[in-house]
Amino acid sequence: MINTFRFLKLLILLNVMFSSTSFSLNKKSSQPVSPVEKIEVNLKQTIGDLDHIWSKCAGSDRAAITLREQWRADLTRFHNETGLQRVRFHGIFAEELGVYSSSILYSGKDPNWQNIDRVYDGLLDHGVKPLIELSFMPKKLASGKSTFGFYAGNITPPTGMAEWGSFIKSFVQHLVDRYGIDEVSLWPFEVWNEPDLMFFWTGTQADYFQLYKTTVNAIKSIDAKIQVGGPATSSIQWIPEFLAFCKENSLPIDFLSTHLYSGDNQANVFGKANLYPQTEVIPRGMALVRAQIDSSSYRGTPLWLTEWSSDSPAAIAHIIKSCLGVCQLMSQWVFSNTYEELGVSPYILREGDNSFGMMAVGGIPKPQFNTYKLLHMLGNKRLASSDGPVLASHRDNGSCAVAVWNLAVVPQASGIPGASWDRKVIGEQKQIQIILKGAHPGQSVKVFYVDQFRGSPLPEWRKLGSPKYPTMAQMDLIRKSAELAPAEIRKIGRKGELVLDLPPEGMALIEIGVR
Repeated sequence: MINTFRFLKLLILLNVMFSSTSFSLNKKSSQPVSPVEKIEVNLKQTIGDLDHIWSKCAGSDRAAITLREQWRADLTRFHNETGLQRVRFHGIFAEELGVYSSSILYSGKDPNWQNIDRVYDGLLDHGVKPLIELSFMPKKLASGKSTFGFYAGNITPPTGMAEWGSFIKSFVQHLVDRYGIDEVSLWPFEVWNEPDLMFFWTGTQADYFQLYKTTVNAIKSIDAKIQVGGPATSSIQWIPEFLAFCKENSLPIDFLSTHLYSGDNQANVFGKANLYPQTEVIPRGMALVRAQIDSSSYRGTPLWLTEWSSDSPAAIAHIIKSCLGVCQLMSQWVFSNTYEELGVSPYILREGDNSFGMMAVGGIPKPQFNTYKLLHMLGNKRLASSDGPVLASHRDNGSCAVAVWNLAVVPQASGIPGASWDRKVIGEQKQIQIILKGAHPGQSVKVFYVDQFRGSPLPEWRKLGSPKYPTMAQMDLIRKSAELAPAEIRKIGRKGELVLDLPPEGMALIEIGVR
């Protein structure tokens, strides 16, 4: 027989347990509280210049593609809206430009500069200058038949260094004759592209070093102020050896260039696999190269990262900030998806697309483009701020601009960026609490946002059914949806506070006007 008292006590206990469980579940099902990132910015204290190293150059496929209408339209937008100053591309000597073309009427004995002139004329007409990558080998001078890409750029060493040196001297002299030495002295010359990789250079390291020696001597014989640099290697390879070779041969290095991607094999880069999160690979790698330069006789030589890439707004901002004072130029690869280095793309947009191209085919802005657009809004004086995801600036007109972001890891596959369709985001929504010291309580500010939802073509593209070949009407809808939204107007709190909610990868730009 059940004891009535004990039975009632059990019922009460069970009731409390179920009530507690129900309360707990209700709490868990409510909106989770976002982690908080606290930032302070002193709007009254500048700490030095803010060098816009990110706008000095961007990459772009090969020379012949610069002649296309869509590419030039993309260039116009990039220059006007992000402040782009230079463009770097492969293949200025590729056969498709006909530098040694022969036909029924022409022997091809002497170089033909006509199409090369069209390339550089086009850049100047659109307000930018070239960063000239000297590649590929003209077939007439090549020692072999190995090529890269469907456009068949020859990747073999020259049959003779003297012939290569004579060719380079005639090329640069032609540029000086056409554009003037004052102009050409602003066009850096980078010797080759990634000679450490067999699909860009069939020669040895020693062969490349001789190519650099021959090239720099040929160019400097025209005018010593023309800039020449290298070795343009992948994964920051060959740097100590290159510096040692140049010192031994008393060769100038006007800038040291190299490449690094977040997904590069860290065992090759740092000597140990998986040493850093991918968001730290480029900053750590550039710091390593900076130390290698400054421990050599070339201390202080500008360091140029002439290839890197990210499709994440917060990662772009974080990597750039981390490289300030270390790099003097950063060139993201590539600004336009009018791009065929890996073949003609079979899509406009795709899920998981973390490949190159900051503007999709058809002039569609991607989050990367809008990130650079916001970064361009920063001023030229840096403001004091706390450590963390912030880059604050003072503008010439007295206003201030502050970029903040929610850093997330978006792993790149090792090897060719974009080879994987699997795009994972490791991060979470955050609340960014910013104290703007020196701001006026109640003052209105403008806030612009970019992430994978705002300033992105993907939501509208998905809404339309993710078409592989969008119609012209669909292209217009996608293009318009991808533009930056008008600024959100917010008011600063009584203690100078401003609170923003950012998704993982998200970035915001705060404009604080003169008052």
